[in-house]
Amino acid sequence: MHRTELPDWAIERGRGYNSFAALDPASTALVVIDMQAAFVGEGQVFGNAHARDAITPCNRLAMAMRQAGGTVIWMRQTTSELPPLAMPDWQYDRSDPFVARAIAALRQGEASHDLDPAMVREAGDLVLDKYRYGAFSCPDGALEKAIRALRIETLVLAGTLTNVCVESTAREGNMRGWKVIVVSDACAAVTDAEHNAALMNLRLNFADVRTSGEVLAMLESVEAV
Repeated sequence: MHRTELPDWAIERGRGYNSFAALDPASTALVVIDMQAAFVGEGQVFGNAHARDAITPCNRLAMAMRQAGGTVIWMRQTTSELPPLAMPDWQYDRSDPFVARAIAALRQGEASHDLDPAMVREAGDLVLDKYRYGAFSCPDGALEKAIRALRIETLVLAGTLTNVCVESTAREGNMRGWKVIVVSDACAAVTDAEHNAALMNLRLNFADVRTSGEVLAMLESVEAV
């Protein structure tokens, strides 16, 4: 499990920009990023023990969000050979066996592309594919279309990698006008250093950073009213 260390000065400096102590589930979406077999499973191309540690908090958040009347969205990193979805040729060295394996693992239809079997999705959840690290940079715009149609105002982000797809999506969401909360213990990177660096940058300028316990308490307080 990550040892999350977010400096008090970073929390305080970011408080004036992004500090959200309450949630309206009707206008909130939990967006779980890339908790796919390829990123979570043992022996998978990007399999990560920290991502496996995030399974339980992600599932708890999803259950609580549904119960409170909010929206649950699962994002899947996806590779495609079709423009404009395909990544630029220069971005990947396809002669590298690891790169070739990664591209293959994230193609639609592959078991490794789908959510890890430990993730608890339900029939009312949305499952959207993205073709770039940041979900809002995806050429087909699936996430932005969905949350605008649902009149979402707040995004609660979880998943992997903290410093890549989660951070990219948080920054993009903030710049497009959504409130963003990143759930520290429901996110995973490869190392504590990368995880904490991303959380600090996000807290300073782009998002509130809270634990899953804090977010669950916010949702429970709504249910109790």
